[in-house]
Amino acid sequence: MFMRSVSILAFLFGYLLSTSVHALPSFARQTGLACTACHVQAYGPDLNSLGRQFKLKGYTQGGGDEALTSRISGMVMGSLTNTKKDDADNADRVNKGLATNNSNNNIALDQASIFYGGKILEKMGALVQVTYDGYANRFAWDNTDIRLADEADIGNHYLIYGVSFNNNPTVQDLWNTTQAWGYPYVGSNYQKSPTMAPVISSLGGQVGGASFYSLVNDIVYLEAGAYSSFAKYAQKGMGQWSQDGTVKINGGAPYWRLALQKNWQGHYFEVGHFGMRTDIQPDVSSGVSDRFTDLGVDVNYQYLADTKHIYEFKGSYIREQQQLNYSFPNSISKNPNQQIGFLGVNGSYTYDQTYSLSLGYNKNYGSQNSGIYFVGGDPTAPSKLNAEYFTTELDYVPFGKQATTGLASYFNLRLALQYVAFTRFDGADKNYFAGNGRSASDNNTLYFNTWLTF
Repeated sequence: MFMRSVSILAFLFGYLLSTSVHALPSFARQTGLACTACHVQAYGPDLNSLGRQFKLKGYTQGGGDEALTSRISGMVMGSLTNTKKDDADNADRVNKGLATNNSNNNIALDQASIFYGGKILEKMGALVQVTYDGYANRFAWDNTDIRLADEADIGNHYLIYGVSFNNNPTVQDLWNTTQAWGYPYVGSNYQKSPTMAPVISSLGGQVGGASFYSLVNDIVYLEAGAYSSFAKYAQKGMGQWSQDGTVKINGGAPYWRLALQKNWQGHYFEVGHFGMRTDIQPDVSSGVSDRFTDLGVDVNYQYLADTKHIYEFKGSYIREQQQLNYSFPNSISKNPNQQIGFLGVNGSYTYDQTYSLSLGYNKNYGSQNSGIYFVGGDPTAPSKLNAEYFTTELDYVPFGKQATTGLASYFNLRLALQYVAFTRFDGADKNYFAGNGRSASDNNTLYFNTWLTF
């Protein structure tokens, strides 16, 4: 029965993909629980222990008799963005969707999504998202996590085990410390972002994979799987292709995850490790790949003994080793090997699961490489793209404290006011791209976001 369900799951995943976990109202309608039962706030994606269990067990918990339409949810997200200094790139951008094209003070429909969230079969459930991006003016098959899960007692050990078919490495993760669901949970498309990013965070929607996982005695979590890139035509069909081209992974890219967790008198602790090794072919005809090995560690602490006052601390660090077997011989890179690092930590206080204050710190650093980092071969461009920035956010979530049915379950709202302050951007604090006179702090961004689900 288990293997038959796996086959059905593989078929469904391939079918769906051929044509960021939110607090979905469909999950509340399925379980009959208030959103606060699974989320730190009444609107997430920040999960508590019950929310992690719900995801781990494949989104299948609930009565099972609810109508199919109750597992369908929608989301609309709009925003206003102000940057410290006008940015001509925003006024000159090509894609003109439901977003303005001003050098500053831009209004946008960030995205509108439709979700399927909940049970498919007895032991099978899914979170599937299709999104219209109002900034890029395109539809795309978004985050997808289809699971088959079960539980068993073996000797004196209790196991929850299963398989996740998904299209974004870390979208299946439980702890809001990795890329897919990590802090900050919202951000502006108009904000300039540091050029460097780990490969593990840049593959979403362009790859598909499966990973097997198990949680033993509610303490030890183990997961292992692999990803491969979708064909170019499939990436285009799913709205994931860009002018930068498609990702072509040579062979499979292994992914793994280890974690230890413990609940103790209202204190929750998690410490873990995750990793991925990806061989990417810049030129498919050459048959030669650049290898990227991402090794990460993470921590998660939550104080949940008193839901009036919730405290959290999360952090992660990724070290990426690059073996540039294609880029170095072809004079794209000045180094045959290099390392880059990414540190992110954040803490938050939530009152009555309604009001929240969050503070975050991020730092990126890496090897100097004038071949890769000279933009368009411009010798005035930086050759070392270190970045450092701070994020402050206030959130207000008025609904979701009580179990709701009928029309009331279709109204969920989150308001966020966020400020991002850069002290270093792409290698410097001032005039980081020689000749344009722009400093890191000129990219400081004030972002107001309205997030509605139904």
